[in-house]
Amino acid sequence: MYLSMSLPLNFRKLDLNLLRVFDAVMAHKSLTRAAKSLSLTQPAVSNALRRLREHLDDPLLARQGQALAPTARARELWPQVRAALDQLERALDPEDFDPLQSTQAFIVAMADATAAELIPGLSKILETEAPLVNLRVIPLTTRDPRQLLVDQQADMAVGHFPAVLADLTALAQAGESVGFEHSRLFEGEYVCVMRRGHPLSRQALSLDDFCAARHMLVSFSGRPFGFVDQALASLGRERRVVVTVNQFSTAGRVVLNSNLITVLPKHFVRVAGLQEQLSIQTLPLKVPAVHIDLLWFNQGRSRAAHAWLKGAMKRSAEEAMSRF
Repeated sequence: MYLSMSLPLNFRKLDLNLLRVFDAVMAHKSLTRAAKSLSLTQPAVSNALRRLREHLDDPLLARQGQALAPTARARELWPQVRAALDQLERALDPEDFDPLQSTQAFIVAMADATAAELIPGLSKILETEAPLVNLRVIPLTTRDPRQLLVDQQADMAVGHFPAVLADLTALAQAGESVGFEHSRLFEGEYVCVMRRGHPLSRQALSLDDFCAARHMLVSFSGRPFGFVDQALASLGRERRVVVTVNQFSTAGRVVLNSNLITVLPKHFVRVAGLQEQLSIQTLPLKVPAVHIDLLWFNQGRSRAAHAWLKGAMKRSAEEAMSRF
């Protein structure tokens, strides 16, 4: 196991279990969550952290509100510790994954629009290539699922995470270990939809008409403010959000039977079979493209099994987009 000379010269006296604790605390930024991930008590984690602090003569982490903030030494050390533990884990436990024989259970977090696009094709792949594997899809209720992945409540998250990807890029450019990886599955665009016969469906949608309309917003967090509202605010405009829901399918069904309008991913309108029932209008303002990314946390995971699942997800996305 390689560690740079930033470690003290009395390395031979160091209990390597302390490095596992340090790694978990850095990943979770919480003694409680770190203890849970290691199947240890919180006092045991606190004691291990204290011993490592004494060994390194550095506080390593300091409390900032409810979180633990790493010192400069801890930020410098963690990438090396993580790489060393990762290398040791692979050496001691070489992995083999046979999808035909595996009974692995995967948990993936995604919104209903994404699930409607990916799960049909993924189900076919599971049936033919991994008949004993189980897949559980849970609702994606946040635009930042990193803690969900760190806490191992899901193996992967699939969705639109522009702020997360920007933050990971910034951390990597600053030389910090991020522990997360991502891969683009597909991309598309947002459109404005309304029922056929809606007064605004008879002509191209203007910005004034868009702002004056009654809107339904799809918000995973429940906040009545989203990326469309941010784009409008940059123009000095705003809209009236009358109803907020947390699923695209709910929004699509509601606008069918009301004068509300909403913004949906164009691919969802197609895959949900709503294109013949809804009027689809180009948005009268610029908003970010729909980038659907696969996000996962590298630590404590079954690499070969998850590599297979990532490949299956990509194949399902490619097959779905080929029909679009």
